[in-house]
Amino acid sequence: MNQYWVYMMTNRNKTVIYTGVTNDLRKRVQEHRAKEGSSFAKRYNVTMLVYYESFSRIYDAIAAEKKIKAGSRAKKIALIESVNPDWKDLFELKIASLRSQ
Repeated sequence: MNQYWVYMMTNRNKTVIYTGVTNDLRKRVQEHRAKEGSSFAKRYNVTMLVYYESFSRIYDAIAAEKKIKAGSRAKKIALIESVNPDWKDLFELKIASLRSQ
């Protein structure tokens, strides 16, 4: 079964929010941390995973990503804080142990 992820990342000061979609969340976050794959993430030092949601269909993941991107910063913050009120880096807590697919 395929799994797709919509995720949001931020920098240390939480001044920017990056939203993306991937089929390998662990690998994608590692790329962001290594400053690879996204010029925006590299430019703004986006290294903290603060939100993620999984989907079984890519179409649903892309639709969710578009909805998040179309929303205001306030809506993105509300979504993050609904599951991660302290803005902890979820990568080390939950994702690092996932095996790459």
